[in-house]
Amino acid sequence: MREETRHVPRRSWTRGGGGRLRRRPLDGARRVRRREAERVLGPRAGREARGLGAGPRRLRADAHLGGGGSADLRAPARARRGLGARRVKYLAEYRQREAVETLARALRRRVTRPWVVMEVCGGQTHSIVRYGVDQLLPPELELVHGPGCPVCVTPLETIDRAHAIAAEPDVVFCSYGDMLRVPGSRGDLLAHKARGADVRVVLSPLDALSIAAENPGRRVVFFAIGFETTAPANAQALLTAKRRGLDNFFALVSHVRVPPALTAILATEDNRVQAFLGPGHVCTVMGTGEYEPIAERHRVPIVITGFEPVDLLEGLLATVEQLESGRSEVEIQYRRAVTRGGNAKARELLAQVFVTCDRKWRGIGKIPQSGLELSPEYRRYDAERELSVTAIETAESPECFSGQVLCGLKKPLDCPAFGRACTPEHPLGATMVSSEGACAAYYAYGRHLPRVAE
Repeated sequence: MREETRHVPRRSWTRGGGGRLRRRPLDGARRVRRREAERVLGPRAGREARGLGAGPRRLRADAHLGGGGSADLRAPARARRGLGARRVKYLAEYRQREAVETLARALRRRVTRPWVVMEVCGGQTHSIVRYGVDQLLPPELELVHGPGCPVCVTPLETIDRAHAIAAEPDVVFCSYGDMLRVPGSRGDLLAHKARGADVRVVLSPLDALSIAAENPGRRVVFFAIGFETTAPANAQALLTAKRRGLDNFFALVSHVRVPPALTAILATEDNRVQAFLGPGHVCTVMGTGEYEPIAERHRVPIVITGFEPVDLLEGLLATVEQLESGRSEVEIQYRRAVTRGGNAKARELLAQVFVTCDRKWRGIGKIPQSGLELSPEYRRYDAERELSVTAIETAESPECFSGQVLCGLKKPLDCPAFGRACTPEHPLGATMVSSEGACAAYYAYGRHLPRVAE
């Protein structure tokens, strides 16, 4: 005789609401144990039986696992009670309403004159718009959005070069998902894929490296864009390609560096920026030493800031304290991730594979020493040279305000095409299509919609 399971009743019917009978699913779905009028005991491996809680319980075939609870029916109990609980608490402390309101009041008390502060990173922009941080600020304190979105600053000609490479019949073109919908002068990578190009979304350059190893007869090109944050992983992929002798792996490199861009913004004639919320993730890798000469030469405070509401308001308060007192220093708010020296191993990888170069930024133009290109030792992996696309040059569309948004000269709502001719479904520029773009943030969180009176 088969042993009866004590997790799932054998009967096929159970009572639902109003005393009516309903059939149980034959596959056992939704068969969870609940507390009956009398105390129900169930088996617990390695321990004596105990009473079950009032909430639903998970069913498992693994007898060695501990019991669950209603917090997360899929997670092991040990994970819920341990790391998971700490993680929720860790995030919550940087989103606490009381802390946010206290910092906002402190800012209102401290500001005595108009100031313009630029948040550099696209992740910071999204948090500001998502949580309405800018709406908590005193009217004298204005936030403008910077060029810290890697997709947004990739020049149009580089996107067109990527499309030309992807169209080659023997090429497998690998890219992060954001870049697939960024429009070039003739459509985007998704359109090329629809026409037969082998375009694949990858989550890391190592995925592209695996594709190269699996397809030795084809050239595999990885679209290597981004700031110093993503460059070390791409450097590691190129080191691995060289070590493994993968001659069919190439990189279309469009890496950019933040400090020269800040210098270029401050040097423009119509610049209004008086201080920066520095990029937390970039400084996690590179440290803060590169920003000290900028703060000293241009007399602007630079506060390296995180991405949660408390982080942003603490960074703004530290920035205002410097502005009001006439100081201009590099300060670290994001101390749980950033040190002055940065990540020594990541910086070592960058030095092995890349050298600095002049780089064109979308909407800004060419900035000296603002890019990273492959060093002579790794230049054989350069996709632009391998596929002869360096001659492609493309002019920007005059309809798009992306460049002025990236420089902090305009905001998304200043653009007449925003939310009309330019939407995430039909973007005119990269600041709308990228997940870190300022225009995409304004659209996603309804800044273009009329406010409803409370």
